[in-house]
Amino acid sequence: MKLPPHLTIKNGHLHIGGHDCVSLAETYGTPLYVTSEDRILDRFRNYQQALSSRYSKVQVLFAAKANGNLAIMRVLAQLGAGADVFSSGELLLALESGIPAKKLLYNGSSKTKSDLALAVQHDAKISVDSLDELHQLDGVARKAGKVAEISFRVNPALDVPTHPKIATGLATSKFGIPHNQIPAAYEEALTCKNIKPVGIHCHIGSQILDVEPFARAAKVMVDIARELSGMGVNLEFLDLGGGLGIPYHHDTDPAPTPEDYANAVMPVFLAGIKAAGITPELWVEPGRFLVADSTLLLTRINSVKSAHKRFANVDAGFNLLVRPAMYDSYHEVIVANRADAPLVTEFTITGPICETGDILAADRKLPEIASGDLIAVLDAGAYGYAMSSQYNGRPRCPEVLIHGNEVALMRRGETLADLTCTMVRPPWHY
Repeated sequence: MKLPPHLTIKNGHLHIGGHDCVSLAETYGTPLYVTSEDRILDRFRNYQQALSSRYSKVQVLFAAKANGNLAIMRVLAQLGAGADVFSSGELLLALESGIPAKKLLYNGSSKTKSDLALAVQHDAKISVDSLDELHQLDGVARKAGKVAEISFRVNPALDVPTHPKIATGLATSKFGIPHNQIPAAYEEALTCKNIKPVGIHCHIGSQILDVEPFARAAKVMVDIARELSGMGVNLEFLDLGGGLGIPYHHDTDPAPTPEDYANAVMPVFLAGIKAAGITPELWVEPGRFLVADSTLLLTRINSVKSAHKRFANVDAGFNLLVRPAMYDSYHEVIVANRADAPLVTEFTITGPICETGDILAADRKLPEIASGDLIAVLDAGAYGYAMSSQYNGRPRCPEVLIHGNEVALMRRGETLADLTCTMVRPPWHY
């Protein structure tokens, strides 16, 4: 299996950033998320460089939904990242991490008035998803005595090669305003006294391994930008969203790089803004690409058994990594304490959850394994812990961050007491 450079095999053990996964599991227990800070730094710098080498006014926004750990967001903030946030919680996490409000875009199709008020209070830019939301926001900003800076989210009606549940730019998607209705939306925004249109925004989907759809989306966006400019809208930024995928099948998936993305998108963007006579900032929103392969989920084998197939039952399930159950997603797995042993027997790796669908990896060739062996689930840094739960009354596991020779907790593991700490007894219960 092809491994990214921060994963190596030494003396039969899988290492991440030079740290022995077996030792990490012995120190912190399992299940355990382990993240390489250095890998995230490299991925961000590569993405930033690929775009800024072609156009100086680039702002990379981290898609906070992918991984909301403050330690990770602080690292990205120190590199100059902004953030695409999708809730009041993500907004406050981004601010606490040190990302300035001017680099935040509050996105989403169903914001409450309290969400809008918080964004206005902190002067975050807001991606407006409907005319109903526009007028609600105008009222919220008026009440606060402020002017809200907005973009509209464009639905470009593009089919993209990804799972339908994460294709967000389809004509049938719940997100955004149809692209042919966008000019009228901006006309209406210009009539609102407490609204200032400053940008335009789209997002076509996630885990896209072909860069051509991004170029098509860029063409839709610059064409609209040209029309808006002619209407007198001063576009300070044009946000093309995120969505660049990673090779979950390490040996067979294409692995588009930020350079590939830039080669496809930047000529379209640059030609379009030149034709429009504008020089807006280019905003992009990578999430998965920056953090997914930085992280392993380490999980211990509780038992093995033979039934209609051979099963390895581990201590992590879809309570900690829901992607395989939710999307039929594929994650590579390695027996971390026998990483160079021959792959001789097919196993299905299953979790402890009371659902038949609690399968982390089906029908994988592994070494001969036994209770106590350690499984590493790769590429777990995006939508792993971020989508975890306490289902079946299982506390969530700790997260560890490594940087050079250093290693430290970045989130403690939950305890059984954490399961009930937010619960209250109704007064009629004794």
